Amino acid sequence: MTESGKPIRRATVSVDVGGVLVGSAHPVVVQSMTNTDTADADATAIQVARLAHAGSQLVRVTVNTEEAAAAVPEMVRKVRGLGVDVPIIGDFHYNGHKLLVDYPEAAALLAKYRINPGNVGAKRHDEHFATIVRVAIENDKAVRIGVNWGSLDQAVLTELMDINARLPEPLDARDVMIEAMLQSALRSAELAEETGLRHDKIIISAKVSGVRDLVDVYRLLSARCDYPLHLGLTEAGLGMKGIVASTAGLSILLDEGIGDTIRVSLTPAPAGER
Repeated sequence: MTESGKPIRRATVSVDVGGVLVGSAHPVVVQSMTNTDTADADATAIQVARLAHAGSQLVRVTVNTEEAAAAVPEMVRKVRGLGVDVPIIGDFHYNGHKLLVDYPEAAALLAKYRINPGNVGAKRHDEHFATIVRVAIENDKAVRIGVNWGSLDQAVLTELMDINARLPEPLDARDVMIEAMLQSALRSAELAEETGLRHDKIIISAKVSGVRDLVDVYRLLSARCDYPLHLGLTEAGLGMKGIVASTAGLSILLDEGIGDTIRVSLTPAPAGER
């Protein structure tokens, strides 16, 4: 804590996301996500603009189908036509490697790609992950490696559970899960760099649904890397419950200087109070 009472930020590299800089040398970036069908370019563009006007500095959209990927260029053009220049992020899952290759205009227009190591290709995980990374390199894009408690990479979890079972004093299941999340995120970042992605093109997140778990995961993660960290509580809940849980977890971490960008989603209406 500085003399002015402001937290001392944990040192992280700066990552450029469509002109918005994310990292400890810059203010914490606020972002949000649409809940429209991205294939509906009109509805999605309107929602992106509303979120930007409400204060979102980055906006993420789901790109989960061919129709959604095909609609990205028109959606982006409509957003720009509304006078909004907010960077738009693509959220990819099982078929992200295919969509980014098959729809190069979408790949070129999105400012960042979000990848969940737990759902990119099963047995061909590394191959599909590397495909996404290569597209990011070709288009000079940032990547967020977003690990989620509910869709954890089962290969990593199984490996650590087997190792833990052989220990003289095994850790409890929660500690193994937390370590699996850390390993999944950091191994994926290492693979991305081995594939050729620059260190300053990577942002990491490790989302869980419990406040205590969130704080513990990010404290450990912040001690092991200097990638910018994306904070957020998954499945926080609606209304006051979600507000309290998200505020509690993020406040603790931000007060400790941990976290470079945040997303809190509490209400069905993106323009509602957040």
